[in-house]
This record gives sequence, C-alpha cells and structure tokens, in this order.
Amino acid sequence: MTERYLSMTEVAERLGITKGALARYRLPEPDVVVGKARGWREETIDRWNACRPGRGVGGGRPRKKAEDGDH
Repeated sequence: MTERYLSMTEVAERLGITKGALARYRLPEPDVVVGKARGWREETIDRWNACRPGRGVGGGRPRKKAEDGDH
C-alpha cells in the first residue's frame, strides 16, 4: 500500500488558511522529505494543530472583563 503525505498546499487547505499564511507557522518536522519537498501525515498535522498555542491550550489573549454598568 502506498503511504499518502500532505503537501504544503494541502496542509494550508486542511487548516483553512492560505499557503502564504502557512509560511508564518512553525510546522512540525515533516514525516518525509523527497528532494526539497516536505510531506506530513494527516495525523501529524491534526495532532500539531490541536496542541498549538492559540487553539484553546493555554494560548491566546485573555478576555477583557466587562465593568459593571457597561452594556
């Protein structure tokens, strides 16, 4: 059976962002490198995405507390 890996374009699509935006992300080490091409298993990207800061795991900016009387 042939192993399937995600390209940079496919990783961006899976995350719902542009390939340009993906360039600013610190991706996990690729599961395979062929020449200059990098590839990731779906599980690798899904696990990384679930644990990265800003995804509800202690990351992100704290919410501003509303003062009494503010609506």
